[in-house]
Amino acid sequence: MDSTGLSMFMDICYMYILIIAATRNEIQDAGIFIEEKKYKQENFKIEIAITGIGLVSTTYFLTRHINNQRPDMIIQAGIAGCFRQNKNNTIVSIYKDVVADMGVAETNLFKDIFDLKLAGKNDLPFVDGRLVNPHQKLLSLAAFEQVNAVSVNEITTNKNRIDWYQQNYAPFVESMEGAAFHYVCLQEKIPFLQIRAVSNYIGERDKSKWTIKESIVALNEQLILLINKLTIYDEAYFRI
Repeated sequence: MDSTGLSMFMDICYMYILIIAATRNEIQDAGIFIEEKKYKQENFKIEIAITGIGLVSTTYFLTRHINNQRPDMIIQAGIAGCFRQNKNNTIVSIYKDVVADMGVAETNLFKDIFDLKLAGKNDLPFVDGRLVNPHQKLLSLAAFEQVNAVSVNEITTNKNRIDWYQQNYAPFVESMEGAAFHYVCLQEKIPFLQIRAVSNYIGERDKSKWTIKESIVALNEQLILLINKLTIYDEAYFRI
């Protein structure tokens, strides 16, 4: 095989991992690590990309990116609020996610799109109304606690809404992007992993009790360790 053929073969055989976050600050240290390791020059191509905040921007960015350059795997990393107290800086993997505030509030009762019969709970890519990550090899490799999450357009502060989410979705954390990420990856059949670092207790508005800086440090430390684990596998290992 000549040098041109070898180069083409390497281009075909490398594993392309895309790591996304809503804001650059959330994964800046991991980005520096990736640049220093120069994974683009080895058999792995690992890139950092910023989607912007929210479900809409995440959906748009991911769909456009996949159409232009399809990753073999996508990891979403970020901070999140937690429905349990005293969990700040805990790192978790998201097993199930859902857009929790898409529906209607009437007579002090919130109904989601499944309650309203606007969608079936098992219409693809949903499983019993949830967006479930089926990639157990990847979840197991990450080795974080696997939890349920809700994704919302408005950060939750109302106690009645918090109680409703807990009763109906049993979430551990809340974000503004996760469900969109799950939805696109499931539809595109791309292996994916969402990891979150807890920065605050849901409903707590006293920012002095939040640990955003510390949770970002913990998130990046664990993300770098995960990247090192991933580089010993090829992309075929994570297919289902």
